[in-house]
Amino acid sequence: MKNQDETKLPRRHFLALGWSVAVVALFGQAGIALFNFLKPRVKPGSFGSEVVAGQVEEFQPGTVNHVLKGRFYISTSEDGGMLAMYHRCTHLGCTVPWRDDEGQFHCPCHNSIFTTVGEVVSGPAPRPLDLFPMKIVEGQVVVDTGTVIQRSEFDDSQATYA
Repeated sequence: MKNQDETKLPRRHFLALGWSVAVVALFGQAGIALFNFLKPRVKPGSFGSEVVAGQVEEFQPGTVNHVLKGRFYISTSEDGGMLAMYHRCTHLGCTVPWRDDEGQFHCPCHNSIFTTVGEVVSGPAPRPLDLFPMKIVEGQVVVDTGTVIQRSEFDDSQATYA
């Protein structure tokens, strides 16, 4: 038969166990709070998620339209193919405006020039403008701004058709 003193948990061990549990709980809470603080918050319909650019009919052939809330251009070719191009220059990341009078994109930072399909005409830009995946859902153009597609050249397969 065991002595009653042998089955008791010594006070020193009890306090060590209590402190250990408290420290683990404290660091666990701090870790969860840090994770939630650093986790990106993407609102549906804003940059970093799927953005509805508009109805297919809004994008006429041979035009370039800037979608500000998605930070991209919709470039529609004469045959109806559409590209969603990130409005950021591939050289240093400046916003590249569309020059309707010249029919080209001109980077104001280092004078890179891009065609309507984003190919580099001149300047220090190393590659064409990046693309976003695009799909047509119930007559609406939906662009996934959370996925950037880097490319080395333009290919007809990159266009989306309604």
